[in-house]
Amino acid sequence: MRKYRQHGYDEKRGRRERPRRSSGPRPSGPRPFGPRSSRGGPRSPRMTKFHQVIRCSMCGGTLPLSFSEVGATSQCPKCAADLHTCTNCVYLDPGARFECSEPIPQRVSNKNDRNDCRFFEIRTAVEKVTTSVRERPLEPREMFERLFRK
Repeated sequence: MRKYRQHGYDEKRGRRERPRRSSGPRPSGPRPFGPRSSRGGPRSPRMTKFHQVIRCSMCGGTLPLSFSEVGATSQCPKCAADLHTCTNCVYLDPGARFECSEPIPQRVSNKNDRNDCRFFEIRTAVEKVTTSVRERPLEPREMFERLFRK
């Protein structure tokens, strides 16, 4: 009589043998490096591209990398907001004293106003490239025709 109702707990027969999966002799030696042939397997990864971007803190528009040296009177070409502000600075840290990770003598009250901080450094971000660069933008008529092309 079985102790449990499942077939795996049969005490008299002992442990059940599992059938082996064998499709023939295994090749000896190291496996070849790189993508496998018709058997499937790992393919070479399609790596995403990244680029460095400077963004305006007010409008979010991208600025050219030539803006890395922002002067005291620099403005965003898109929204005309001041760029030499705390919100565009690398050292802005809301959890630090005076909300700056550098040792400044007094707190800057409005973080969006232009200031003359000597520690200012423009914040850059590394973003994933999500679109491919085309030599010319598509015309609206051409985009419409592509949409309904068979």
